[in-house]
Order: sequence, then structure tokens, then C-alpha cells
Amino acid sequence: MFTLPQKDFSAPTTCLGPTCLQDLGSSHGDDLEGECSRKLDQKLPELPGVGDSAMLSPNTSYLSSRGRMIKWFWDSAEEGYRTYHMDEYDENKNPSLSQSDMQRVEPSLLQYADWRGHLFLREEVAKFLSFYCKSPAPLRPENVVVLNGGASLFSALATVLCEAGEAFLIPTPYYGAITQHVCLYGNVRLACVYLDSEVTGLDTRPFQLTVEKLEMALREAHSEGVKVKGLILINPQNPLGDIYSPEELQEYLVFAKRHKLHVIVDEVYMLSVFEESAGYRSVLSLERLPDPQRTHVMWATSKDFGMSGLRFGTLYTENQDVATAVASLCRYHGLSGLVQYQMAQLLRDRDWINQVYLPENHARLKAAHTYVSEELRALGIPFLSRGAGFFIWVDLRKYLPKGTFEEEMLLWRRFLDNKVLLSFGKAFECKEPGWFRFVFSDQAHRLCLGEQPAFPAQPSLWLLLVCPHPPGHQCQLAPHFPFPGMQRVRQVLAGKSQVAEDPPSSQSQEPSDQRR
Repeated sequence: MFTLPQKDFSAPTTCLGPTCLQDLGSSHGDDLEGECSRKLDQKLPELPGVGDSAMLSPNTSYLSSRGRMIKWFWDSAEEGYRTYHMDEYDENKNPSLSQSDMQRVEPSLLQYADWRGHLFLREEVAKFLSFYCKSPAPLRPENVVVLNGGASLFSALATVLCEAGEAFLIPTPYYGAITQHVCLYGNVRLACVYLDSEVTGLDTRPFQLTVEKLEMALREAHSEGVKVKGLILINPQNPLGDIYSPEELQEYLVFAKRHKLHVIVDEVYMLSVFEESAGYRSVLSLERLPDPQRTHVMWATSKDFGMSGLRFGTLYTENQDVATAVASLCRYHGLSGLVQYQMAQLLRDRDWINQVYLPENHARLKAAHTYVSEELRALGIPFLSRGAGFFIWVDLRKYLPKGTFEEEMLLWRRFLDNKVLLSFGKAFECKEPGWFRFVFSDQAHRLCLGEQPAFPAQPSLWLLLVCPHPPGHQCQLAPHFPFPGMQRVRQVLAGKSQVAEDPPSSQSQEPSDQRR
């Protein structure tokens, strides 16, 4: 059954049946589901200056009707401006873009640019992805589009690939904010491929995605009269921290090709794999993509470089119709020239990334992950983690006597009352109550609540803690002292009251959106 969520956006959406379709309600009480079905039968509007809808990119079968219209504006209205940028007159051109000054301001950076992104940045992105994705052949800058973050990428792709009311398949549990990303602009929904924690054999693992489960979810959507246009994969996965093997990726892509589905592969954590044994492979590393015209890869700096406030994301697709349509939406989601210049400087600094940043970042993630994992084992709490990302998927089902989502929410609030901010499983559409996402990445000085004997600095943690010390103070922990955050976890799970010195939290606080 496909259901619409309640208007109270603070509560997690409820999905019934083996496959789920999600929408976000309108603040004006509009019937989105009815509106979706009505829009599917509508012809393209006759906009001033657009003319006959037959003119709108007739050979772009990969795009929705909205995508064809968006591409038409690029193909026609933007043609002259694109031609100008290809051979722009500049009598004092300064070729010093390779300098390392991150604050440099060139006059050209203050002007309108190609909506796909400045060529110098797209060239650096192509080189960067070629190297770190280990592509068998150099990736091409004409296949790159840059936008202001992954959320915009999801929104743009949903709009240009799907008609209103159509859907993407997505395995659960998944990063819950994607529901908003694809719905708010595109009015596109998500058909959940429900996974569970049961292990059925030696060659299986909890929450394992299989082609059989994809086929079943697709049949269920079709039986409900819903057209599925694509599949969303997150690799490394959020919140599981799971990694798809090259063989699994190939199977999923072949499934999508068989049903003519687009595949959006979100690889936003690709440089945050801190266990070499995890064996991560980018989809762009595969020798042959089964359907390259329907395979679209996303990456951003928000996670791998901890720069979520900068708002940089990039799309790589060999489908020029899709690239053009998404680029046309960059007039609303583009980057300033100054940010583009800074990003190019960062991405080209391969020596610093390889020799300084990534080794240190991986070491810190691994140290924090190891410590929190050991604490969970000491508590006898099962968990899943594959050595990638910033989180551990923790099984607290034994603390829910009746095994309900209501109990899951009550446990989440008890953690919150003890100033431990976790993410509950329902927010990720996990079908089993009692799973929580623990994020372990944060700055070292936020890890403690008081002075402790010396301990090798732990750079990251998964809690939101309040450190009473001034900014810059570096707290360190001793191995024989319980981790302050884990002390609070122990208190909650043991049913003890909150520590006396911590003021009570507001009972009106609602679950926050899942931003990491």
C-alpha cells in the first residue's frame, strides 16, 4: 500500500506493505497524490516564447516532459550565451589559476558562468574523480555538472527524470532526507525496497540488498499502479555503513537496464572508507557499465572533506540530455565563481589530500570507531559496521519489551533527555523497531565533560555533548575511564536518571532532520 505522511512533519512517515511510496504533504493541505495523477495526464503548457511542445527536444527519451522543457530553455535561450563563453574576449587574461591563493578574486569569477560550472572546475572534478574513483579511462569534463550540494542534485535529477507522481526504488534503511529532496520540487516519491536483519546463510549479511528483493519491490509498485523510473543506491551506505561489492553493483545495474530504469549512485562517503579491507569500489571503476546513459553518479565535499556549509556537489553522467537539463536548473542551484575557484584549488592539491588529509582523517575515524565499537561490545550491544562513513548501526531491540516503534521513540527521547542525540531507525524507514544510528565523528574537544588523565587523542564521536571548557581546550580520555558519552548511554539503558548537573532538556523538542 502506498501512503501519504501526516501533515505533522516532525513525526516519521509510516509505510505499509513490502513496498512503500512516500510523499510530503503540502502546508496548504493540497491532495498531492491526486494532483500527481492529474498532472500525469496534462500536456506541456504553452509557455510564452516556447511555442509548439513538439519542438521541445523530441529525441530526449531519457527525460521527463519537465526535463525536456528545461533542456529546451538551455538549447535555445542559452545558446548565444554559451557561444560567448566558448570564445570570450579578454585582453588582460591572467593564466594564474594554478596559484594556491584560495582568496584570489579574478574579474571573471564575478560574472555569469556556464551553468554547468566553470570549465576550469569541471576539468579538475573530472581529474579528481578519475583518480579517486579509479576509472578505467579518464573521465571527461563535459560530463560534469556542479551544483550547490547533494540535496540539489537529488532534486534536479528527480525533476528532469520523472513525471510528477512517479517513483524511485530505494533500499531501506536509507538516509531519510532523500524523501524531501526528491519530493519538494519534483513531486517524486520513493518506493521502498524493505530489507531486514535476518541472516539466512553463510553468504548473506543483515540488510543485504538482492536482485530478488528489487524485483519484488518493482512488481509491488506496478501492482499499485505506480510507474518506477529509477533506482537510488548509496555506496557506502547511510546508515548501514555497508559497501556494495563490484559484483553486487553489476547485478543491480543489470537489473536496472532490464527494466530501463535510471540509477542514481550517491558516493558521498567514498573517501571516508577507513578500513582498507572493506574493499570499496566506485561504480565509475567498473570496466563496462551495463547502461551508461542511465547511470548517474553523485559526489560532494560535505562528508569526505567535512565542508557541508560550502555547498558543493557534482554530477557525472554520460547522458548529455540529462547533464544539460540538470545544468539548466543550476541557475537556481549554482555556485558562485569564488567558491568554484576555491574548490578547484582544493581538488587539484593532490599531494596534500593524499599525504596529509586522507591519512589523518582515516586514522582519526578509525580510532574513534574502534573505541566506540569496543564500548558497545562491553555493553553487550550488537551492531553493524563495515569500516566506512561516520556511523554505526546499533541494535537496541532488546530494550523494547513489545518491539514497537512507539517504544523506539520513547527510548530515543530518554537518550535525548540524557543529552545523547542519536537517530532512530524509523527516520530511515527501517522496518524493524529498535535500530539506531550512532554517529562517531566530531572534534576532539567535544568528546569530554571534564578533565581526564592523558589518552591518545580521539578525534571523533557520534554524540552531541556539551563541553564546559573554553573553545580550543583539548580534552583527552584514559582507557580505564568510561567514555563520557558511553556513560550516558549506560545510564539510559540501565534505566537510571539523568546526571544531576545536566539541566533537563525541553520535552517539546521534536526529532531533528537527518543531516549527516
